[in-house]
Amino acid sequence: MELHLEELLTKITDFMKTEANTETVVGKEFQLGEFKIVPVIKVGMGFGSGGAEGSETKGKKGEGLGAGAGMGIEPIGFLATKGDEISFIEAGKAHGLAAAFEKMPEVIEKIIESRNRETMTT
Repeated sequence: MELHLEELLTKITDFMKTEANTETVVGKEFQLGEFKIVPVIKVGMGFGSGGAEGSETKGKKGEGLGAGAGMGIEPIGFLATKGDEISFIEAGKAHGLAAAFEKMPEVIEKIIESRNRETMTT
Protein backbone atom coordinates (compact mmCIF):
# COMPACT_ATOMS: atom_id res chain seq x y z
CA MET A 1 0.00 0.00 0.00
CA GLU A 2 1.45 3.33 -1.05
CA LEU A 3 0.57 6.65 0.59
CA HIS A 4 0.91 9.73 -1.60
CA LEU A 5 0.92 12.24 1.25
CA GLU A 6 1.72 15.30 -0.86
CA GLU A 7 -1.09 14.51 -3.31
CA LEU A 8 -3.53 13.93 -0.45
CA LEU A 9 -2.60 17.20 1.29
CA THR A 10 -2.90 19.11 -2.00
CA LYS A 11 -6.42 17.76 -2.57
CA ILE A 12 -7.48 18.55 1.00
CA THR A 13 -5.96 22.04 0.85
CA ASP A 14 -7.67 22.76 -2.49
CA PHE A 15 -11.01 21.65 -1.02
CA MET A 16 -10.53 23.88 2.02
CA LYS A 17 -9.62 26.88 -0.17
CA THR A 18 -12.85 26.36 -2.07
CA GLU A 19 -15.07 25.92 1.00
CA ALA A 20 -13.45 28.27 3.55
CA ASN A 21 -14.83 31.59 2.36
CA THR A 22 -17.55 33.93 3.54
CA GLU A 23 -19.80 33.20 0.55
CA THR A 24 -20.25 29.54 1.53
CA VAL A 25 -20.87 30.44 5.19
CA VAL A 26 -22.83 33.72 5.39
CA GLY A 27 -23.11 35.04 1.85
CA LYS A 28 -21.55 37.70 -0.32
CA GLU A 29 -20.96 41.34 0.58
CA PHE A 30 -24.01 43.52 0.11
CA GLN A 31 -25.07 47.15 -0.03
CA LEU A 32 -27.32 48.64 2.70
CA GLY A 33 -28.09 52.22 1.81
CA GLU A 34 -24.77 54.03 1.64
CA PHE A 35 -23.05 51.26 3.59
CA LYS A 36 -21.16 48.33 2.07
CA ILE A 37 -21.45 45.31 4.40
CA VAL A 38 -18.80 42.55 4.25
CA PRO A 39 -19.19 39.31 6.27
CA VAL A 40 -16.14 38.19 8.29
CA ILE A 41 -15.41 34.57 9.26
CA LYS A 42 -12.86 32.71 11.38
CA VAL A 43 -11.39 29.50 9.95
CA GLY A 44 -9.53 26.78 11.84
CA MET A 45 -8.12 23.61 10.36
CA GLY A 46 -5.98 20.64 11.30
CA PHE A 47 -4.34 17.67 9.62
CA GLY A 48 -3.22 14.29 10.91
CA SER A 49 -1.80 11.11 9.45
CA GLY A 50 -0.13 7.93 10.56
CA GLY A 51 1.06 4.59 9.35
CA ALA A 52 2.49 1.34 10.58
CA GLU A 53 4.12 -1.69 9.07
CA GLY A 54 4.42 -5.04 10.80
CA SER A 55 7.06 -7.71 10.43
CA GLU A 56 6.52 -10.62 8.09
CA THR A 57 4.83 -13.61 9.73
CA LYS A 58 3.82 -16.76 7.86
CA GLY A 59 4.55 -15.08 4.54
CA LYS A 60 2.26 -12.13 5.27
CA LYS A 61 3.18 -8.61 6.14
CA GLY A 62 0.74 -6.26 7.91
CA GLU A 63 0.52 -2.56 7.24
CA GLY A 64 -1.93 0.24 7.81
CA LEU A 65 -2.26 3.88 6.93
CA GLY A 66 -4.65 6.63 7.88
CA ALA A 67 -5.08 10.33 7.34
CA GLY A 68 -7.66 12.94 8.21
CA ALA A 69 -8.40 16.62 8.24
CA GLY A 70 -10.89 18.83 9.98
CA MET A 71 -12.10 22.36 9.43
CA GLY A 72 -14.27 24.72 11.47
CA ILE A 73 -15.78 27.91 10.05
CA GLU A 74 -17.50 30.48 12.25
CA PRO A 75 -19.09 33.80 11.28
CA ILE A 76 -17.69 36.45 13.64
CA GLY A 77 -19.23 39.68 12.35
CA PHE A 78 -19.48 42.23 9.58
CA LEU A 79 -17.39 45.14 8.33
CA ALA A 80 -19.56 48.13 7.46
CA THR A 81 -17.98 50.84 5.33
CA LYS A 82 -19.20 54.23 4.16
CA GLY A 83 -16.74 56.35 2.24
CA ASP A 84 -13.54 56.26 4.28
CA GLU A 85 -15.34 55.26 7.53
CA ILE A 86 -15.24 51.63 8.64
CA SER A 87 -16.95 49.82 11.55
CA PHE A 88 -16.94 46.23 12.77
CA ILE A 89 -20.26 44.74 13.91
CA GLU A 90 -19.47 41.71 16.06
CA ALA A 91 -21.71 38.65 15.76
CA GLY A 92 -21.05 37.66 19.37
CA LYS A 93 -20.31 34.22 20.78
CA ALA A 94 -23.60 33.80 22.66
CA HIS A 95 -25.94 34.36 19.74
CA GLY A 96 -23.80 33.70 16.68
CA LEU A 97 -24.94 35.28 13.46
CA ALA A 98 -28.29 36.33 14.98
CA ALA A 99 -26.48 38.96 17.09
CA ALA A 100 -25.17 40.64 13.95
CA PHE A 101 -28.65 40.87 12.51
CA GLU A 102 -29.90 42.30 15.84
CA LYS A 103 -27.46 45.20 15.30
CA MET A 104 -28.73 45.93 11.80
CA PRO A 105 -31.38 48.37 13.09
CA GLU A 106 -28.48 50.44 14.52
CA VAL A 107 -26.86 50.54 11.08
CA ILE A 108 -30.15 51.56 9.49
CA GLU A 109 -30.63 54.24 12.18
CA LYS A 110 -27.15 55.64 11.39
CA ILE A 111 -28.06 55.80 7.71
CA ILE A 112 -31.26 57.71 8.50
CA GLU A 113 -29.45 60.08 10.87
CA SER A 114 -26.78 60.72 8.25
CA ARG A 115 -29.39 61.49 5.59
CA ASN A 116 -31.29 63.77 7.96
CA ARG A 117 -28.09 65.73 8.71
CA GLU A 118 -27.37 66.03 5.00
CA THR A 119 -30.93 67.29 4.37
CA MET A 120 -30.62 69.89 7.14
CA THR A 121 -27.32 71.24 5.78
CA THR A 122 -28.60 71.63 2.21
